[in-house]
Amino acid sequence: MIPGYSARHLAYIRIRPTALALLVWTLSWALTGFCSDLALVHAKIYRSPTQPAITDGVILVRGSRIVAVGPGARVKVPIHANVIDCQGRAVTAGFWNSHVHILFPGILHAEKLTSRHVSSELQEMFTRWGFTTVFDIASVQQNTTLIRRRIESGEVTGPTILTVGEPFWVKGGTPIYIKGFLEANHIVMPEVSSPEQAVVRVRQQINGGADAIKIFANSVERDRILTMPSDLAKAIVAEAHRAGKPVFAHVSNDQGIEVALQSGVDILAHTTPAGDLWSAPFAERLVAAHIALTPTLTLWDVEAKKGGVSSEQAEKWMSRAAEQLKAFSEAGGEVLFGTDVGYIEQFDTSEEFTWMARAGLNFQQILASLTTNPSARFGYSSHRGRIAEGMDADLVVLNGDPGKDVIAFSKVHQVIRGGQLIYQAR
Repeated sequence: MIPGYSARHLAYIRIRPTALALLVWTLSWALTGFCSDLALVHAKIYRSPTQPAITDGVILVRGSRIVAVGPGARVKVPIHANVIDCQGRAVTAGFWNSHVHILFPGILHAEKLTSRHVSSELQEMFTRWGFTTVFDIASVQQNTTLIRRRIESGEVTGPTILTVGEPFWVKGGTPIYIKGFLEANHIVMPEVSSPEQAVVRVRQQINGGADAIKIFANSVERDRILTMPSDLAKAIVAEAHRAGKPVFAHVSNDQGIEVALQSGVDILAHTTPAGDLWSAPFAERLVAAHIALTPTLTLWDVEAKKGGVSSEQAEKWMSRAAEQLKAFSEAGGEVLFGTDVGYIEQFDTSEEFTWMARAGLNFQQILASLTTNPSARFGYSSHRGRIAEGMDADLVVLNGDPGKDVIAFSKVHQVIRGGQLIYQAR
């Protein structure tokens, strides 16, 4: 006992520093949350493809989540919030690109690359075009996983990355157009010769972090198109589905689509302009099988130019692809926006939006392909794909109104992922 102090005084002395520390911690936490508020004001807000736009709206972000959205007259902006003035601009949920490749030379061998370099490459490919989430559907899984981890740690700035890892092609079926690239970059991607071997590899890739699996139902070779046997495709798809993972299929013709249908594939990675037009009954079969489609229309223009095809033939090819997309969409098919960037070097998305509109897709359908369709298809709809209270703060600020001109989807001013500004146009 300290002279002159009662037991009650001593208890008070012991408790007071603890209480003071708790008070300081509480105030510090509250102030941190308060100061991290981000407010987007005076925006035209497209909350989802099915809801009316909010004019002169406010989106309030705290941490990584949206905490309020509504007309400016109803949403109070905290005095210390960081404010982004969106006057004359539109805001949508963050975009998904459901067909990319983390195979671009600038991001291979990521263990040797600086964070600044990787961030810059990802910005040019993805974030400056509004993509807050991308689905890589063929790459070196180890390299893609490393890039993903560097983004998740905050070391690298980039989108959320989902991946299939290495694709599955049959023995002798490495596509002719990729062989030289793989050799030049010292990349080995295995081929599969039996269902048993394929099943083992599916398990390995999923255990290694793959979010989906991809098969080449068709592989383009020097003098033919090789089609994957149905038993092999079925074994791969069944094993992926056992693990709760979706399956993408690269297809080049109707035979490849039949393999995809018979095996239970979830997403077609392309239209097939070299094949037949898709009749209404054919498109309805795809829809009945719950297959989604990434059209990648720009790819065919790039391939036509690469092959020296005449402008007339290229237009015919592109129109055929657009007609296939139109038939699929009119049958009620689920469209996922995808560009095949990483295989092609055309990062600008404006041509893709132009051709999707030419195929008859309206603003709401294109917005759905960028937001609600992929978030639902891949199991993220509870927290991504819409602008609403409690949703992830993945947002795109556009220079222009895509509701009036879909090309505005490509005119990105700012991109926010998880409440953090990851791209600002100069």
